[in-house]
Amino acid sequence: MGLFNFFTQELAIDLGTANTLILMNDKVVLDEPSIVAKDIQSGKVVAIGRKAQQMHGKTHKLIETIRPLRDGVIADFQSAEMMIRGFIKMMNKGNRFYNPSLKMVICIPSGITEVEKRAVKDSAEHAGAKAVYMIHEPMAAAIGIGIDVEEPMGNMIIDIGGGTSEIAVIALGGIVCDKSIRVAGDDFTKEIEDYMRRQHNILVGERTAEQIKIEVGSAMSEIDNPPPDYPVRGRDLMTGVPKEIMVSHVEIAHALDKSISKIEEAILSALEMTPPELSADIYKTGIYLAGGGSMLRGLDQRISIKTKLPVHVAEDPLRAVARGTSIALKNVDKYQFIIKD
Repeated sequence: MGLFNFFTQELAIDLGTANTLILMNDKVVLDEPSIVAKDIQSGKVVAIGRKAQQMHGKTHKLIETIRPLRDGVIADFQSAEMMIRGFIKMMNKGNRFYNPSLKMVICIPSGITEVEKRAVKDSAEHAGAKAVYMIHEPMAAAIGIGIDVEEPMGNMIIDIGGGTSEIAVIALGGIVCDKSIRVAGDDFTKEIEDYMRRQHNILVGERTAEQIKIEVGSAMSEIDNPPPDYPVRGRDLMTGVPKEIMVSHVEIAHALDKSISKIEEAILSALEMTPPELSADIYKTGIYLAGGGSMLRGLDQRISIKTKLPVHVAEDPLRAVARGTSIALKNVDKYQFIIKD
């Protein structure tokens, strides 16, 4: 059994629109942006992950950067496969001759279609997986937060990732009702780009907009401990010359208002679909937030005001889904909600 285990690598993969996390034996062995840089002429991969992200928006005409996942699902099948393969190679780079058989649990959005599910499975198999299991993201997030998902108690989980916001009510090891909307971190970034162009006549790239979101992003204009104003550099649309302006969290709160309102509507709609007994539980337990998007300043407060329920942000929201996937991988037989195709 020991020898067999040596040749089998069990990987828990959170294949996200923005970042991919891989855990092995409960340790994060890889945490990289989900992006690939390719040579246009040969089709070969030039860089993946962080190195490719540094090239994003700065490439010449012979190199293109691709984000294989859009809205939480695989949009570019070939690039996704190259990316997964490259990430596995990065993990095992010390062992050139070690070629283990792979068993993977990959988390998928709850609103995924059969075709999209198939694409995830095929990409993983082409990248060398012998066995592929899947778990829905809100379920993985709940396990990662430390909720006992098998007990007859209703819990509401909201996982705001890069491409999708997953809202689910979980009880007895299953998802009772769920709502998956394609409004999340990427939309926040896009709204900031648009706002800078509209309001300040300044053109900023995706990476700069992402940085603005991290530094001064906010869901409300009035928050405790507001961040200092942030200098933004971009191209002036009037003169075409680079310039710098200062941006405050209040402006970004206005810019993000539309996207956050859509998430709030989806939460209310999920609460409306919840059976009354579970609603009574959620009134007691509140709402749990996970995913990178939940780190936006004041978002928990805003959702709490809207729903009049307590809102708790997971301890390490970025890794909650990956951690839950890893726990599920160790207990594949115990959790009946893991999908094995």
